[in-house]
Amino acid sequence: MLASPKPARRFVPADFDPAEWSQIEPLAQQLQDRAINSPDELVNWLLDMSELSGVVDEYSCRRYIDKSCHTDDAEIKKRYFHFVEEIEPKLKPVFFELQKRFLESPHHEKLTDPRYAMLTKKWQADVDVFRPANIPIETQITKLVTEYDEISGAMMVDFRGSHITLSQLGRFQEEPDRDTRKEAFETGLKRRMEDREKIDDLFDQLLPLRKQIAENAGFPDYRAYTWKVLKRFDYTPEDCTKFADAIEKSIVPLVRELDQKRKADLGIDVLRPWDLAVDPKNRKPLHPFDPKDIEGFVNTTKQLFERLSPALAAEFETLRTHGNLDLDSRKGKQPGGYQISLDESKQPFIFMNAAGSQRDVETLIHEGGHAFHFIAAANAEPLTFLRAAPMEFCEVASMAMEALSSEHFDLFYKSEEDAQRAKQSYLEGVIRFFPWMAIIDQFQHWLYTHPGHTRDERKATWLGLLDRFGGSTSWEGYEAGRESSWQRQLHLFHVPFYYVEYGIAQLGAMQMWLKAKQDPRQALANYRAALKLGGTKPLPDLFSAAGLKFDFTPRTIDPLIRAVHDDLLSHG
Repeated sequence: MLASPKPARRFVPADFDPAEWSQIEPLAQQLQDRAINSPDELVNWLLDMSELSGVVDEYSCRRYIDKSCHTDDAEIKKRYFHFVEEIEPKLKPVFFELQKRFLESPHHEKLTDPRYAMLTKKWQADVDVFRPANIPIETQITKLVTEYDEISGAMMVDFRGSHITLSQLGRFQEEPDRDTRKEAFETGLKRRMEDREKIDDLFDQLLPLRKQIAENAGFPDYRAYTWKVLKRFDYTPEDCTKFADAIEKSIVPLVRELDQKRKADLGIDVLRPWDLAVDPKNRKPLHPFDPKDIEGFVNTTKQLFERLSPALAAEFETLRTHGNLDLDSRKGKQPGGYQISLDESKQPFIFMNAAGSQRDVETLIHEGGHAFHFIAAANAEPLTFLRAAPMEFCEVASMAMEALSSEHFDLFYKSEEDAQRAKQSYLEGVIRFFPWMAIIDQFQHWLYTHPGHTRDERKATWLGLLDRFGGSTSWEGYEAGRESSWQRQLHLFHVPFYYVEYGIAQLGAMQMWLKAKQDPRQALANYRAALKLGGTKPLPDLFSAAGLKFDFTPRTIDPLIRAVHDDLLSHG
């Protein structure tokens, strides 16, 4: 494998070490002191600032990647926390001053390219919320979140003669034998319950820290603060509540209908938590790939992208060429999956825990969509600050790739029946996702607008949301597991309020899916064109560039979900 390619630098020295503040500070000071006498000089100043930011950010991302892949490695943890504790706290105020310098420059209003208007809007929001007093608090939060990752990464179980991760245990939830599924569920739940109090304690430490951050920045609560930090310029918390109401009205009944059909197909009287992942016809689990053959998994995924576009397949191959894939599940590895962007090398990195399931296929395709987005934006936009789109559109990039790829699952299966099963599983997942999204989103709204709440109040709120948006599953005998099931959602710990984006984006992805049924070439062309825009346009304009409506009201939700539901039922 080759190292990620690094372009020639124009400002940062070739032997620069981002782990040393003594090397970062002089370059930042040069930027602060440099005379800027014209719009052209301001543009060159931005390019140099972007290069420094990209180099340091890529180093930070590499330390995070290493920590994710090896949560039990003391030396890796030490390097990660060196950056978190020694570099990041010093970097934030310096970057703040540089942002202010741009905003205060008399030349920035003379930059006529609309890209700079977006940069001004984003940086003004950053300047508005920045407070030096919050830097040490943010460091404390990072350390607590890392502790959550370590707790999660250490969750191993002994099951049927094997010592495995909870991700690997999840495969047994797809087995036709109901006793096996129940045993796997109970084994995983028992392991999670061992750390329930520890995670509750950790979460109770996070909440007041976030409240203090909001107060320091002059906001009434952490939700209001986060809205500005996330640069949600185009919708409000009230819109999220209306979105949840629409989901309750239009989608929850469909989920409960699917539950009744699943119960009838399985021939059972009561649907239990271990009955949701198994094939509804009780057929053997889908085996799209051998989890011991990750190379084969990557090869088949590349073939799928080749069908959609040879250019996508070539871009995906660069991740393997440069060693930017870590896909297998193993002890000491953080759960979950993500794509992270390496700004200087213009390369994405994909992390996941593959166990050989259909969901793993969808996860790699999803993260592949993020990777294609970053590559397109990085090659089109020289400023690192303008490459990242709002997350609501970033998730369109990934979820639309899932939707478009669902027509090509046959590459992973020997029979057409299994390929169709995989597509049905995906479509059912789309429908079932929306109520879960509403639960997580509305839970977060409550958490951060009710400071000082008790654990009992938190539990009651969580259970109330599960009752409101949940399906027909009985948790009788496992009530404690249901009460603490929110602890599995890492977004609640890592990135508060980052979840409604998935719901907004899924509506965009489903629009793309329907358009591709009519004209696949045009749909993909629109998709690729919109990705290149990165973060240079407002959110509604990005949706429009992809040929989509930025709307999450019933007038958009109802026909899309009905189309998904009809396609699902037409084959089952």
